Amino acid sequence: MLAVNNKKTDSAVGQLIKTEPDLISFLKENDLMEAKLLRKTPKAVYFDLGKFGTGIVYGVELLNSKNIVKSLNAGEPITAKIIDVENDEGYVELSLAGAHKQKNWQEIKEIKEKEEALTVKIIGANSGGLVANVNEIKAFLPVSQLSSEHYPRVDDGDRRKILEELRKLVGQEIKVKIIDFNPRADKLIISERGVMEQNIKELLNQYKAGDIINGVVSGIANFGVFVRFVDQPAIEGMIHISEIDHRLIDAPKEAVEIDEEVKAKIIEIKDGQVFLSLKALKSNPWETAAEKFKEGQEVGGAVYKYNPFGVYINLEHNLQGLIHVAEFGSQEEMRKKLEIGKKHHFIIESIKPEEKRILLKLKK
Repeated sequence: MLAVNNKKTDSAVGQLIKTEPDLISFLKENDLMEAKLLRKTPKAVYFDLGKFGTGIVYGVELLNSKNIVKSLNAGEPITAKIIDVENDEGYVELSLAGAHKQKNWQEIKEIKEKEEALTVKIIGANSGGLVANVNEIKAFLPVSQLSSEHYPRVDDGDRRKILEELRKLVGQEIKVKIIDFNPRADKLIISERGVMEQNIKELLNQYKAGDIINGVVSGIANFGVFVRFVDQPAIEGMIHISEIDHRLIDAPKEAVEIDEEVKAKIIEIKDGQVFLSLKALKSNPWETAAEKFKEGQEVGGAVYKYNPFGVYINLEHNLQGLIHVAEFGSQEEMRKKLEIGKKHHFIIESIKPEEKRILLKLKK
């Protein structure tokens, strides 16, 4: 049995302060230290701390570390966290669960500092991202930090559809990097994109703005098109909707299809991302518009898209004209007379190629 000494001044720590005051400076709250199990009781567990005397784990700390204590054998060393240098009974109060977690956070810090990649298993998903465990600590992988391969491409941005796509990744293993952590807030943020970007940045060194690449359409979203390089499949570029064609495009899927082979021009490489253009490789129809059409000319065209000012009409030669809502008196009347997809005859009221504008009137 270990005797309990009620006098602080006679404790091992108290004696150490008297005999070796310089050594005690190394014993501080929240420090981690090695402790060897002496014995277990239902209400407390005692540890040998060497020259620092005896440590104790009891109360809430014992409850929190019951699984750790259960597997410990007498004389077995373990890392413990100091929560009180000396309590009223003269023991050094310890935390095993706290030490275990602090050690895990320390390892996370080292991994981040070394910028190491690690493989995690996805254990959950919500509309904002994925959840995984890193060193027994819950980590969050935001949607924005997913690689292009796993990014949920949902045209309308519906959060339920995004969640459906993310749930498909639960149970999978993904390689990630730690990008942010805060032990006090219990926050750990990981990134799959960070791993990919590091590799892609190296691959992108062989390309420059102005290069023409062969690609395959790998994804279509409402804002643009994703294209995977044929010669470097790890690289995926993005074509913004405004870079698909010289004419107005309402939805990218009108112009391209998944798995379609395309040629595209690199217009910018920035921060590990590559931006492409399809229209840069197409002749600009506005350069010859004045040769194709004249003011007062009668033309045929199909109703393409309504906007607050009027209607866009698809004309020949990959050009578009606009007929103003004022021609009809109201949006309601305009929609009655001009249905999407229907063909009509128009008169060109004015043409200004430099402004990329052709104004039309409905032929009476």
